Amino acid sequence: MTRVRRGYTARRRRTKIRLFASTFRGAHSRLTRTITQQKMRALASSHRDRGRQKRDFRRLWITRINAVTRENKVLYSYSRLKNNLYKKQLLLNRKIPAQIAISNQNCFYMISKRIIKFK
Repeated sequence: MTRVRRGYTARRRRTKIRLFASTFRGAHSRLTRTITQQKMRALASSHRDRGRQKRDFRRLWITRINAVTRENKVLYSYSRLKNNLYKKQLLLNRKIPAQIAISNQNCFYMISKRIIKFK
C-alpha cells in the first residue's frame, strides 16, 4: 500500500480548530487533543447557557416589575398586574414594562392606575 501524505488536509483541519481555541489558556490552546475536547465543551456550554440566559433575564424582569408595583403601593403584585393586562388585552412582554419601571416610575404608576381604573 502506498504512503498517504496528509500534511495539507490535516494541517488545515488543525489550524481551523486552533483558531477557535486561540483565546483558551495553557494546553487548551496548544495541544490538538485537548483543543478538540475544550471545543466540544465550549460549544455545549454555549448551547446550554443560551437557554439559561433567557431564563435569567425573564426572572430579572419579573423581579423588577414586582418590586416597583409593590413599592408604588398599587395594592397588588406582579401576578395581578399581569392578569389585569391580559384582561384588558394589552399583551406586553416583560422586558418593556421592566424598562419603564426602572427608568420612569411615574409612567409605570400611571399605567398601573389606568388598568385598575378601567376594571
